[in-house]
Amino acid sequence: MWTTGPPPSRPGPPTRWSGVRHGPDAARAYRQHFLELAEQGVDLHGEARFVTALAPPPSRVLDAGCGYGRVAGELTRLGHYAVGVDADPDLIALAQEDRRTRYLVADLSTLDLRTEQEFHVVLLAGNVVPYLADGTLPAVLERLAAHLVPGGHLVAGFALDGSVPPGAAAVDVRDYDRWARAAGLSFIGRWSGWDRAPFTAASDYALSVHRLLGG
Repeated sequence: MWTTGPPPSRPGPPTRWSGVRHGPDAARAYRQHFLELAEQGVDLHGEARFVTALAPPPSRVLDAGCGYGRVAGELTRLGHYAVGVDADPDLIALAQEDRRTRYLVADLSTLDLRTEQEFHVVLLAGNVVPYLADGTLPAVLERLAAHLVPGGHLVAGFALDGSVPPGAAAVDVRDYDRWARAAGLSFIGRWSGWDRAPFTAASDYALSVHRLLGG
């Protein structure tokens, strides 16, 4: 049974993202940047295609750190049941202009959607990981794993040291894997982009897939 009301807000520590961008103007400027990229013909839907290949629709997908809804909205269009959550209320306000998809303000380190705890895929895209609040990644992975069905997948893509965006903190994939294991997730594969290009020691981006044990 899927609830209709939002869970109570449980704020966590300020994220690194909030130190870089905050407020309605920053949220609109962030969305406008992607709208301009789309007008230039840049492909913005690699994440949604990757998820769809991993779990064909109709699957339940949690877009964790959804921003203004770029990926969650495309997942809905592709036939998934997508839910987007983000700690930035101004980005969520923009996302909620899309009435087809459900969006909630929520901190990933304290996330608890009550009965909405079973998703086939949880997605961390758009450099969510390096913009988390310092020290919260282990708790975030534990909370996201708690929202997966047995055998469900956690998919995370983020820039690596030397390529992280301003204000973000580099995360070593070895630490990420260690914390994922502690959350009950087993490693499935890693690529250097959403097009499944091979991951190498020279890669500046890591796309990691883990699966919840028990499936």
